[in-house]
This record gives sequence, structure tokens and C-alpha cells, in this order.
Amino acid sequence: MKRSKRLFGEVDGRPVYEYTLENSHGMQLSIMDYGAAVTAIKMPDKKGNVQNIVLGFDSVAPYVAYRPFYGATIGRVAGRIAAGKVVLEGKEVQLMVNEGKNHHHGGIPAFESRFWEVDEAATEGTLVFTYLSPDGENGYPGNLTVQVKHSLTEENEWKIHYTATTDKTTLFNPTNHVYFNLSGDHTKGVLNHMLQLESDQYAPLKEDSIPTGSLLEVEGTPFDFRELAPLKTGVESDHPQTVANRGYDHPFVLRQSADHPAGQLVDPESGRRIRFYTDRESVVVYLNNWVEGAYEIEGRKVQPYSGIALETQMLPDAIHHPNFGETILKPDEAFYSETTYQFDTL
Repeated sequence: MKRSKRLFGEVDGRPVYEYTLENSHGMQLSIMDYGAAVTAIKMPDKKGNVQNIVLGFDSVAPYVAYRPFYGATIGRVAGRIAAGKVVLEGKEVQLMVNEGKNHHHGGIPAFESRFWEVDEAATEGTLVFTYLSPDGENGYPGNLTVQVKHSLTEENEWKIHYTATTDKTTLFNPTNHVYFNLSGDHTKGVLNHMLQLESDQYAPLKEDSIPTGSLLEVEGTPFDFRELAPLKTGVESDHPQTVANRGYDHPFVLRQSADHPAGQLVDPESGRRIRFYTDRESVVVYLNNWVEGAYEIEGRKVQPYSGIALETQMLPDAIHHPNFGETILKPDEAFYSETTYQFDTL
């Protein structure tokens, strides 16, 4: 397993470094210490052509300028929290409101805009990033110590391990916001990619993208990915939920299985495939629906549907919906979660 490090730019006068792992098959995983963000995943297609299959820039500057969440570690809580108001141990806590009237992706700035400490002595094939989120950051109580370990295996697996502890009761529901485009060319988009999910239910959204609290059956809707189906299904549908969101930006409830993939993504043209496994209860599927060509990758404007995010997490806004699972972390607890993406070609 090879490991390298290069200067990736600077933020506020502090250097940013990109770290790359490469296995014996030539697969590469690159992550920078700003936002603990994945900047590239390179792998061959069915003809052996090696390309970057995630959206990312070639320096840190556009990440700072546009804050697109590409490959970023998201937290403390992924997704939206209604009105930013939560009750913890009987006390109302007001989180930062940074999207309309709601709290979004941990506030501004959050995990994706922080420097993370890198363990230079990590074991072979791993990159370990640590961040101390101070008490009161964006309204969250407690000093929260977060560690994210990324691993690249010889089986072409990218593993993400999250661990965290806090000294006060707080909320924690992290994810990684990587956008996949298995064609290796963002201008081709992902609408012809095929998606399959082990999911019988999805969470509908209100106008402000906060979940309604209900869970609906996918059968007979454009949210039915129990068998492989093209992503353009939702974009072309007249379903009120997909029309309002220009496609998918929705949580899907996953059937839990330790030894069976929670889903898969396939690009028929390149032959590339991703299967993913997770201990989280849901995956949020988002197709970069609202990007408006304000910036470029490799000299070409990034347009809607240029990538697909598969954000494994507990259901968003769970603190307000008892049926959505637990996102409270207490001082006597240790958080642990793992998601694995496995890459191959058909």
C-alpha cells in the first residue's frame, strides 16, 4: 500500500495537505485535512481507463469559495433540524439557523470548514483525522472529540469509521458528503446511472426540506429502487415530492443486514459499480440538483445531476420524530459507526 502527501493550497495562511492511499490494483483514495474531505477516488473502468469517480477540485481554494460539501465530513448533525431548536435533558437548546429558518449540516462553519489533525503514524492503508468541536460551537453543547478513520483495502473497499465522545449531552449524526459520478466525466451527469436500495420506505419532505415525520412505502412511486432503476426516473417523474426537489433529496430507510449490501450504484457505460454497507438506518440520496454552473471542475461548468451523494446516517431531524431513531450522545457513551463502499467493474 502506497501513501503520499502533497500541498493542496492554504486557508487563512495555514497550509492544507492532501493525503493519498494507493493499493496494489492502482485504486487511489485522496483526502485533505481541511474538512477531512475526500478530494478524489480513482479507479479503472471496464476497459482499464483510470479516472476520478467523485466530484472534487484540484486545490482547496474552490472548496472555501463555494462550500459545495464535495467529499466533506458533515457534522455535528447531517441534514436539517427544524428551527434549530432541540430539547436536551429538559432544556431547550437553540442551534445556529443557517438555511431559512432551519439548521443545516451543523451550521456555518462546521466540520467541512475546519482543520482536522492527521495521525501521521496511522497504520498502513489508513488515514485518521481528529477534530475537537468546542462546547457551544454553532449552539451545540459539550466538547465533542470526533475521530474519522478512512481505510483503503486490497479488496478495493473504502471504509469510514466514526468515533466520538462528549462531556455534555449533545447531538451527533455525521455523514460523508461525497458525490459519485462513475463515468469519470461530470459533464455526462448521473441520470443514466442505475441505483438499487434495500429500502421499502422513504421520508417525504415539507417545502423547506424538513421531513414530515411520516414514512411512506416506495411501491408504485419513483422512490422504488428495490430493483436496479435509472436515476432519471425521479427527475422525469411528475410525483409532487420529486417535482418540488428537482429530483431526489430524500432519506430512504434501509433494511439492516451485516453481510448484505444496503445498495448499489452502477454506470452501464463504464461498467463501474459501487456496493455499500452500513450500520446506519438510512441513506439520503441527492443528485446535486440545485447547482447552477457557478464554478468549474477541470475547466467545465458543474451542472445539475453531475453527481450522486449516498449519505449514510440516521434519519434527518430525528430529534423531533421519535420513530426516526436516536441521535443523542451522552457523556457516558461512545459513538461508533461504520460505512463501507466497495468498488468493482462489471
